[in-house]
Amino acid sequence: MDSIDGVGRMNKGEATSGVGVLDKAVGILAFLATDGPASLAEVVEGTGLARPTAHRLLSALETHHLVARGEGRYALGMRLLGWGNEVAAGAGLVGAARPALTALRDATGESTQLYVREGDARVCVATVERATGLKTTVPVGAVLPLVLGSAGKVLLAWAEDRERFPAGPEASVLEGVRRRGWAESVAEREEGVASVSAPVFDGDGGVRAAVSASGPIARLGANPGERLAAAVVSAARKIEEALGNGRTGGNG
Repeated sequence: MDSIDGVGRMNKGEATSGVGVLDKAVGILAFLATDGPASLAEVVEGTGLARPTAHRLLSALETHHLVARGEGRYALGMRLLGWGNEVAAGAGLVGAARPALTALRDATGESTQLYVREGDARVCVATVERATGLKTTVPVGAVLPLVLGSAGKVLLAWAEDRERFPAGPEASVLEGVRRRGWAESVAEREEGVASVSAPVFDGDGGVRAAVSASGPIARLGANPGERLAAAVVSAARKIEEALGNGRTGGNG
């Protein structure tokens, strides 16, 4: 099965904390999330860490049950699953969105995702992949730039602090997103990938999340909104209904 990988090890454009050991540990977890289970040699190759450093960090992560080891290969630990379930249960967003994401995937034939803003980045909190053929792959937990891609445009378009991001889309672009109620991107964040996103509004008219459908440009063309926008916007409204919000968002 072919795939367009939507994330790297530590994604291009992803912020680092400046705390070297923490960034390296997160790099290992990100690698295992997309390429695990993996041997020590594969972790070294995939992360670019020195072998002693990778081994030391893997051992520490294993002690805390963030990494598990079996038959000489490392994988994500079950403790992460427990923490992730707590986040999902607390928000209620993922459960509400899952049926709409699946229906959107079935209606468009493309992979679908749900993103939320976290600081100056966006995080994929749910994804439903295309069943067969060439597809985009964005793992749950992937941290991506807020200033690139259609989901980033959506999350910024209604953000009160959008002017803080001079490297992001121009004001006229964000105004167009608010007017239309959706955004599109073509090869902005990932070469060969196009996407369309729409806002999921909360009960106060703020944007709680961005729902997306994405696929290869070869299938979606240079104007993916022509094919996907109506379905993506409809999915966003269905998520709002599942959350009990109704449609309250505006163009402000």
